Amino acid sequence: MTTVSGWGRFPVVDSEMLRPRSFEAVGEAVVAGSVARGNGRAYGDAAIGTARTITMTAFDRVRSFDPVTGRIRVEAGVLLSDLIDTFGPRGFLPSVVPGTRFVSVGGAIAADVHGKNHHCEGGFGRYVDSILLRTGSGETIEASREQNSDAFFATVGGMGLTGVILEATMRLRPVETGWIRERVISASDLDAAMRALEAGDSATYSVAWIDCVARGRNLGRSLIYLGEHAGRDELAEGAVVFPVGKPPALAVPLDLPSVTLNPTSVRAFNELYYRVGARRAGGDHVVSLYPYFFPLDSLGGWNRIYGRRGFLQHQCVIPEAAAREVLGDILDRVARRGDASFLAVLKKLGHGDGLLSFPLPGYTLALDFPVNGDILTFLDEIDRLVVAAGGRLYLAKDSRQSRATFEAGYPALQRFKAIRKSLDPDGAIRSKLSQRLFDEV
Repeated sequence: MTTVSGWGRFPVVDSEMLRPRSFEAVGEAVVAGSVARGNGRAYGDAAIGTARTITMTAFDRVRSFDPVTGRIRVEAGVLLSDLIDTFGPRGFLPSVVPGTRFVSVGGAIAADVHGKNHHCEGGFGRYVDSILLRTGSGETIEASREQNSDAFFATVGGMGLTGVILEATMRLRPVETGWIRERVISASDLDAAMRALEAGDSATYSVAWIDCVARGRNLGRSLIYLGEHAGRDELAEGAVVFPVGKPPALAVPLDLPSVTLNPTSVRAFNELYYRVGARRAGGDHVVSLYPYFFPLDSLGGWNRIYGRRGFLQHQCVIPEAAAREVLGDILDRVARRGDASFLAVLKKLGHGDGLLSFPLPGYTLALDFPVNGDILTFLDEIDRLVVAAGGRLYLAKDSRQSRATFEAGYPALQRFKAIRKSLDPDGAIRSKLSQRLFDEV
């Protein structure tokens, strides 16, 4: 047995870790209590089996690529960073990327990850054409919108619980360069931030960094980042058309003491970050795709900032009609508490594609909290606000929500369960997340 956790390093559990080298070996590894794991970037317990965890990182080959259409077939262990580094210089990028490039294709499908373009272009699953799936019943099937469609829509966003994703065919986005034309907008409070995001609906990419410790008239003050892919004619003379993705220049070498993140340090960081960002507001700037899409990837092992006990990310989505009131209430409670993260994100979302896909039309707020004191009780209080507003929590970031919270937020759950049962009648595919939230006890 091996001690394992998600990226948030909470909870820490024991699991038998298997690293198969062939699809046949994957099939042999799927026994009771198994689930697949990509690069380990799910924050909580979604990619940890109740008995054994099947690590898919060995399956990192590109099967085919059409340089005209950008259609690509890859194994599930290929990382988004691999696709960016290999096909970016050829004029293609993943159509959707989350906040880190170090996630596997299989994991991106299982979580139906969303990016800064979800409000207008949807999530990762929208650009997946077909999936090769090894089910819990022992079958290997090809699933698409036309063939085995129930399995397809249950697998997109299904957190690996319909089977092991082996390969996927998807569509990459054509681009001229590896640069983003960015516009920064400074918002003095939550109302201004939401107005800026609404006004930025026509932008391909939009996201807000939100100061989660600001209070009073500054509650919810933010920096909004709008973005478009830059053309060659927008680059400075002599600029590299496609910059190289580099390993993190810095890394956190050890677990920082728990006192490092305290109300004073977080408040000071946020004040500095806001002031520096506000100075850049107004005009357009051309920036590399790496800091625009993946700001935290520049710091290796950044999850160690929260100390050895780890951290919890609470990411909710609130329907648009209730968003202003509920987000304001959440931010006020967080600000009064004072120990939330220095990186809080607010985005607009559209409709999800999978049965358990997280997005719905509205606003999503992501907040990190160190694991300490009464944080679990506090987040239960926040959950009640989310549920009352008709919202839900993101399964790829979750490690502690209750069954009641989960069931209230995902109305397609019963249909998902029925499809999962048809693919895995004996319940071989089980994760710590599924055990916690909806497996039969």
